[in-house]
Amino acid sequence: MNDRIVELERGALLLSTDRARVDRDAVLVLLLASHWGGAMTREILDRAIENSICIGVYDGTHQLAFARAVSDLATYAYLTDVIVAEQARGRGIGSWMVETILTHPDLQGLRRFALWSRDAAALYAKFGFTTEMLKSTYMELRPSR
Repeated sequence: MNDRIVELERGALLLSTDRARVDRDAVLVLLLASHWGGAMTREILDRAIENSICIGVYDGTHQLAFARAVSDLATYAYLTDVIVAEQARGRGIGSWMVETILTHPDLQGLRRFALWSRDAAALYAKFGFTTEMLKSTYMELRPSR
């Protein structure tokens, strides 16, 4: 992935898209505790990080949050794995990550930015995401496991 690094500070917190900063063990623990990331392995997470624009939020060296966007950097992006450690929730960190992903210089001018959410629709609606779809037929291929 050839994306530009973005770094922002809010008080003692650092938000960074530098993959080298990601505490992969901490992120794996967060994802394994989520309703969507229970099947994540370290190998899969490593590949996902290397092939996505990633955001981490840090208090010193301690990783508090993570999100990533899967994209071709030209036409489409899929926002996924947005997660904030339980002890850091309610501080606007999730909103900060979503806002930063949406304004990332390498994700401008896309035709579509997509995501799936079971329990955070209100967060994403603040940024213009909607469940109202243009008339189309959604299709997917799910290979046997």
